[in-house]
Amino acid sequence: MIRASLAALALSCSFAAVTAAAAEDKDPYLWLEEIEGKKALDWVKKENAATDKLIVGRPGFEADRKRARAILDDERQIAEPGEVMGETITNFWRDAANPRGLWRQSPLDAFLAGKPVWTTLIDVDALGKTEKQSWVWHGADCLAPDYTRCLVSLSPGGTDADIVREWDRATKSFVDGGFTLPQAKSSVTWENADTLLVATDYGAGSMTASGYPRIVKRWKRGTPLASAETVAEGEHEDVGMNVFALVDGDKRWPMISRGTTFYTTKYLIRGVSGESYHSTIIPESASLRDVLDGQAIVFLNEDFGTGFPAGSLISLSLEDMSADSQVAIIPVMTPTKAQAIENVSATDNVLWVKALDDVEGKLFALRRDPATGNWSQKEVPLAANATVQIAGTVGKRDIALATAETMLMPPTLYAVSENKAPQAVQSLPATFDAKEMSVEKRFATSKDGTQIPYFLARKKGATGPVPALIHAYGGFRAAQTPGYLTGQPYRAGPLGLFWVEDGNAYVLANIRGGGEYGPAWHQAALREKRQNSFDDLHAIAEDLVKTGVSAKGKIAISGRSNGGVLVGAAMTQRPDLYGAVISGSPIKDMRRYDKMLAGASWVAEYGDPDVPEDWAFLSKYSPYQSLRKSVTYPPIFLYLSTKDDRVHPGHARKYAARLKEFGNTVYYHEYIEGGHSVGADHAEDAVRAAMLHAFLLRELVEKK
Repeated sequence: MIRASLAALALSCSFAAVTAAAAEDKDPYLWLEEIEGKKALDWVKKENAATDKLIVGRPGFEADRKRARAILDDERQIAEPGEVMGETITNFWRDAANPRGLWRQSPLDAFLAGKPVWTTLIDVDALGKTEKQSWVWHGADCLAPDYTRCLVSLSPGGTDADIVREWDRATKSFVDGGFTLPQAKSSVTWENADTLLVATDYGAGSMTASGYPRIVKRWKRGTPLASAETVAEGEHEDVGMNVFALVDGDKRWPMISRGTTFYTTKYLIRGVSGESYHSTIIPESASLRDVLDGQAIVFLNEDFGTGFPAGSLISLSLEDMSADSQVAIIPVMTPTKAQAIENVSATDNVLWVKALDDVEGKLFALRRDPATGNWSQKEVPLAANATVQIAGTVGKRDIALATAETMLMPPTLYAVSENKAPQAVQSLPATFDAKEMSVEKRFATSKDGTQIPYFLARKKGATGPVPALIHAYGGFRAAQTPGYLTGQPYRAGPLGLFWVEDGNAYVLANIRGGGEYGPAWHQAALREKRQNSFDDLHAIAEDLVKTGVSAKGKIAISGRSNGGVLVGAAMTQRPDLYGAVISGSPIKDMRRYDKMLAGASWVAEYGDPDVPEDWAFLSKYSPYQSLRKSVTYPPIFLYLSTKDDRVHPGHARKYAARLKEFGNTVYYHEYIEGGHSVGADHAEDAVRAAMLHAFLLRELVEKK
């Protein structure tokens, strides 16, 4: 009986695999996966032009674009702290005059006093003009303690792949004959002033199936990269290798992380000899967050032994791990059931932890007793019912630089100490009049009874159903927290503000798959449980209808990247519920996603479509394969970038083509530059905000 059942299962799985393969062979739009193919780009130009014709000339479009650009380029915006280099702090700044940005520095004391004195280090616009390149800033890694030599990363057009060049902060120039890496998806860090650890594309066989480096080498100054010594290697099936360094006072700890899957990592530490790297006891499912007083601060995504639950922090001695000795496991912080540890950052003596408490931000200061090794914690009040982020730290002064904001309260940057009242460093003036608006946190009951939080913004005293826009993500442990409406939804500029000012409702959903309540919240929508995140979104939409906020057919849903899977599945499952869909840089084809650019790295999140048991659940919701000719779907606006080297443009292209083939309304806009974020500068971001606003007005407000 058991053998017969197993045989039937095997036959069923085999049939499913053959059916899936046959469906792939019959895909009439595979040609749209040719990113730079002439036929594909001609199709893109035609679709872009059709959308421009519908939207760009509309009354109100230009006013929206100009206002969005003014908000994004506002010179009063907070100068987010970069790296503190001794008594200097850096910042990367973009405005109307500097669309690609300035990397600059100010004396630390002037910055903390709210009166920074900026000196430009690199003008990205000027550099691009001189070098005839469309450079997009990807950051700089300057070597402590003098921070003179830096590794500057620049991307042509915004791709994930970038070039790395050595730069001198004293002379403000690139170093002649210095370290230089060609364009690739690289990971690089300083071992010392004359030696780098480099994971990059070394040629055939050196990259993983996900398109990331597989090999780490030690590259010494004055020698060719080709002669660099191999230090560590991963497998072709891995996600990739990364290198980084933890800095604890004057001690630098270079390390290597081997990502075996998206959620499992093997950490390697340099041994006491200083030459070789060996494994550590850090659990493969855990993440290394920082270092303080010689202790590696580790976040647990799964239970670890007895007494160390998932979602908590532990500390491990770096010296003991380097010596390959027995390592004591010390508990650092265990959150409550309503809390989730999100950000961790160390100063010289204090470990700063930002946690979510029912999706509202709290800041904690933790200290380690040098005598016992035990940790103590206390909450540091910052702002009630706000979104809090650790923006940076000032190590020697034990100061955390943290921001606090709500949907209606603009962000303020604070300098926070353990035993002093937070000092405001800079506040963004109100960009809009919020006195007639309200925000409330609500909970919807999902299909399995789980309570799902969401934030609702609308005008005070609103009565009767109004059009609503729900933004959600639901994956990869990424929590969605409510920020000032000028930046909501993510990568859509002030669309959320425009929408609420119109008298409509904006909703930020905290569905499962994210990290709002720690690892369990993410795991509840992993792989075969993905339907939970879709059900959560449906539940919030149904709750808006039930409570009279909105009505069926008047609810738009928005999602980017992984959120593209979400809104794609939602619109195919409940076309009756939704009236419009916004989908940015989206994943749509779950049959082929693992074969397209970085898609292989996401198998741990979604499942492997080449494994029949996995395709059995993936096929139930894959947006591209779920489209049916006999169904009318809500209008969709797809936006993306040709230069996206993370999520393949073919996902959106094929989805649009299939929808149009079946007679549905599609708005399509594919930017050439911008990469996965779809916006190399604020000009593109402003156009997108105006286009999306026009789309929602056309489909939810004006259409009867």
